[in-house]
Amino acid sequence: MLSEQRYEMILKILEEKRSVTVTELTRLLDISESTARRDIVVLDKAGKLVKVFGGAVLSDNIYQAAEQTVTQRTEVHREEKRKIAQYAVSLIEPQDFIYLDAGTTTGYMLDFIEDTRATFVTNAVAHAQRLAAKGVRVILIGGTLKSTTEAVVGTMAALALKDYHFTKGFFGTNGISLAAGHTTPDADEALVKRTAAQQCRKQYFLCDDSKFNVVSAVTFAALTTGTVLTNAAPGEYTEAADIVVCR
Repeated sequence: MLSEQRYEMILKILEEKRSVTVTELTRLLDISESTARRDIVVLDKAGKLVKVFGGAVLSDNIYQAAEQTVTQRTEVHREEKRKIAQYAVSLIEPQDFIYLDAGTTTGYMLDFIEDTRATFVTNAVAHAQRLAAKGVRVILIGGTLKSTTEAVVGTMAALALKDYHFTKGFFGTNGISLAAGHTTPDADEALVKRTAAQQCRKQYFLCDDSKFNVVSAVTFAALTTGTVLTNAAPGEYTEAADIVVCR
């Protein structure tokens, strides 16, 4: 059983029972005690459950185990994403060396990028095609193509990114929470996002307000990393992170 499947099953059990012991998990999921404890630690760090002595109790965050396709996500919160994307493009300067992450909100940035001397590196095939069609200099990194997000992911992509030094990076995120930071459902995609963010002088995370208090399986950046660009944010987040509300 994959770890993501175990995480989802643990959270379903918690939704029904509100609390669960390590012993119950070993019996219900047919896993070892060490695996159950390790899974609880992972989910606790992700902010979805609260680890207690001998087990776990339910947290208030929304856990997002499944990932929608690009087609499913493109029209969701469309106007909010466009406002965020337009503001993000206003931050790009002529001599910038930009990392542009895969994602629907970063994809909307392409609607507003016109004549620019900035150079873009991306792991999104569709983003690269649209930038090239606009006559923008673009570099597409190599690696494994993930069908659901149309993103290039994996170790090969991450290793390639270590050679780059970006002035700015623009990232999508599946969820953002006070405890877990920025998260995504896929470990390979998280590796690429994390590596690219580390190579950026400035990081911007494009996040509509539906992403707050949502936790996916893997953290790729802390909440305090860079700047969050959003259409609205809960008050507790504005106190904990650098947030810009895009009007």
